[in-house]
Amino acid sequence: MSETFSLASLAVPPGGELTQRTHAEPPHAYRSPFARDGARVVHARAFRRLAGKTQVFTQAPGSKPGDHFRSRLTHTLEVAQIARTLATSLRLNIELTETLALVHDIGHPPFGHAGEKALDHALKPFGLSFDHNLHALRIVTWFEERYPAFRGLNLTLGVREGIIKHSRDYSDSDHPELAEYFLGLRPPLEAQLIDLADEIAYLTADIEDGIDSGILEIDAVHASVPLFREFHSEAQQKFPNAPPRVLAGEATRRMVNALVTDLLKDIPRRVEAGVIDSLGELRHGPRVALFSPPMEAERMTAKRFLYANLYNSPDMELIHAEAAEVVGGLFTRFVTNPDLLPEDHREQVPTEGLARTVTDYIAGMTDSFIEQTWARLAS
Repeated sequence: MSETFSLASLAVPPGGELTQRTHAEPPHAYRSPFARDGARVVHARAFRRLAGKTQVFTQAPGSKPGDHFRSRLTHTLEVAQIARTLATSLRLNIELTETLALVHDIGHPPFGHAGEKALDHALKPFGLSFDHNLHALRIVTWFEERYPAFRGLNLTLGVREGIIKHSRDYSDSDHPELAEYFLGLRPPLEAQLIDLADEIAYLTADIEDGIDSGILEIDAVHASVPLFREFHSEAQQKFPNAPPRVLAGEATRRMVNALVTDLLKDIPRRVEAGVIDSLGELRHGPRVALFSPPMEAERMTAKRFLYANLYNSPDMELIHAEAAEVVGGLFTRFVTNPDLLPEDHREQVPTEGLARTVTDYIAGMTDSFIEQTWARLAS
């Protein structure tokens, strides 16, 4: 990759304030602090559970579960691959970027966004809400128990900041409990990249999975999504005898490349236009990790198509309704009868409150476990 893309002066350094941990630990002999964090995330129980959590769906409506649809874990690995490519090409801190990609979805509950929405709805009467970024922070700072010296994973300050701020900004007034995470400052570029890598991964993967599921027709995607049409037409001309599914995959692969390339060109352009020469200056300005205006228009067209034809399609609405019934029903069961909670969660009620404790328990479940629990308790 050309040096013209280099933003090394804005990279988070391998030492310094952002490598600090809540509990002091001696440095590792041959791994950086952010590399150690990545390993801790991969070995976490919550990370392993992502294999059993829905990305969009685990099966085509009305059929048996499929082996080839993305899970929350495989989506995470795709985000990590894209994020690592971006960080490498821009000469940023690769280990921090990759770790943030690996941990970015660790706070998601079962049943994808439908489960998150159902938990948030259940908490509203209690004056609470569910935010998967903040739940992820709870996981890595408290719920994970792997070390005798402390609770949680004891991740660096830089990773914890990126967990909560990679996709949105929080205010001091609304979240005083997050004061240590520099809420008045923008996150480093490594964290800003994660939201974009996430967008690229799910936008293209959901088109592919939607086609494989039968919910989306290739011709409809071709007609309505210009970025897909451009590459799909090229693939049809070059490989006229290829199977339709393979041509669709070729088109989405080229979409990934186009979206990544756009970022590699436009992020340095924004940095140069803003005369940003250091990490400190970056933190005091607006976010610079954005697509170019033409590519952003392409992205939004594709996203609107997916919402209208996949995420909010009649088939998916049925799945969402079932998810809401299971999550909401279990929430009510546990709040009504806390003795149904495991002992370790019941112990959290005095400090966390019943509603939050119930939410923490449900959010940690995989799709299969929550279905089994619902079948047992609903009978």
